[in-house]
Amino acid sequence: MRQQSMSSRLLYNRPVPINRVVNAIADKAQVNTQHYGRRPYGVGLLVAGVDETGPHLWEFQPSGMVLEYRGAAIGARSQSARTYLERNYEGFDDASREELVLHGLRALRDSLAQDKELTTANVSLAIVGKDEKFKLYDGEEVAEWLEKLGNTQSSRGSRGTAAPAAPAPGGEGSSSAAAGGDSMDVDA
Repeated sequence: MRQQSMSSRLLYNRPVPINRVVNAIADKAQVNTQHYGRRPYGVGLLVAGVDETGPHLWEFQPSGMVLEYRGAAIGARSQSARTYLERNYEGFDDASREELVLHGLRALRDSLAQDKELTTANVSLAIVGKDEKFKLYDGEEVAEWLEKLGNTQSSRGSRGTAAPAAPAPGGEGSSSAAAGGDSMDVDA
């Protein structure tokens, strides 16, 4: 990606569009799926960036497939986060930067295992925007964002007693992320 970006800057005096970079990676990965004895890449990526058309978030899958999203989650417990993002994505266009970060933290919180919580040790944030440079928040820099979030405890309660998630900013379309029914009551 870096080589392609530098070449575009040198030859055309402009940054390379994000979709071109992601598609180049996908083409390279997809070739491996066409030949016997070659293994596909074993890693998925979320690629975020800003170009002249605005902000973009791309998911790269090991098979060479790429998809563009407004919000995405990948990994072992990503389904809960994806469900949260699907329920709230309609408000992303009008949301402020702070509200978008809090949506991301809520989605991450919903993907935690039972009795776990978001802490400065297990959360890193990266923010990139049209008029701002890439900024990575790590360690203690994340603490202020976690304070704004409020409840950092997993929304998966024990024995079906899930804690409700904080309502989405603005009050419209807010719903409890725990209402998805990830936990079940069991009679002993």
